[in-house]
Amino acid sequence: MTIRVIIAGFKGKMGQAAYQMVSEDASLTLAGLLDPFATEKEIDGVPVFNKKEDLIGLEADVWVDFTMPKVAYENTRFALENGFAPVVGTTGFTPEQIEELTDLSVEASLGGLIAPNFAIGAVLLMQFAAKAAQYFPDVEIIELHHDKKKDAPSGTAIKTAELIRETRASKHQGVADEEELLKGARGAEFDGFRIHSVRLPGLVAHQEVLFGAEGEGLTLRHDSYDRVSFMGGVNHAIKEVVKRNQLVYGLENLL
Repeated sequence: MTIRVIIAGFKGKMGQAAYQMVSEDASLTLAGLLDPFATEKEIDGVPVFNKKEDLIGLEADVWVDFTMPKVAYENTRFALENGFAPVVGTTGFTPEQIEELTDLSVEASLGGLIAPNFAIGAVLLMQFAAKAAQYFPDVEIIELHHDKKKDAPSGTAIKTAELIRETRASKHQGVADEEELLKGARGAEFDGFRIHSVRLPGLVAHQEVLFGAEGEGLTLRHDSYDRVSFMGGVNHAIKEVVKRNQLVYGLENLL
């Protein structure tokens, strides 16, 4: 069976990488392309749309979303309501939104995925960090991304922090009378530890998780140097969500 795919946000860099990946896989076919800034009516025979409402009734199986945080929730809800299994790489969802969308997917009996990161190495880093936190409760996260990224901290950093919280002995790091001479110098606090965000041109997506203990340290790091690093995970997700009947959060749930 050929899986018919819609790509929302196909004009962006991630959308373009997804377009290339789907085009090169004989088991996938492009059913439609969505982007509010598109001027084309079709590309290589694939219809192009500016509004998601124009996709109602389109014959498609999977909705791949690489848009922006401000529209990702509504897009994912729209996909589920119209029978498209969502594969969402856009970040910025609240826990309440993820819960609502999961419930909606169960009602619709549709699979789906919201993933902070599609790189297999990044997923492994999160798992390794959760394991290490059992033994090293003193931890900080540094995430580094390109200067066009709109949200901070990254979805990957938040997901990593959530996984660490599940295994780490609760602890508030730092001294009681710690003082920031410049506001924000210590980063954002999450469950007693800190997350730092770096935004610079030339970067793609990078993350370090630093653990410290008496007399030793442990550093875990993952680097995506090119957006093609995410496409293996997107490809796997497309092929998996059509077999499922519930949306999940995190690519590790489909591996």
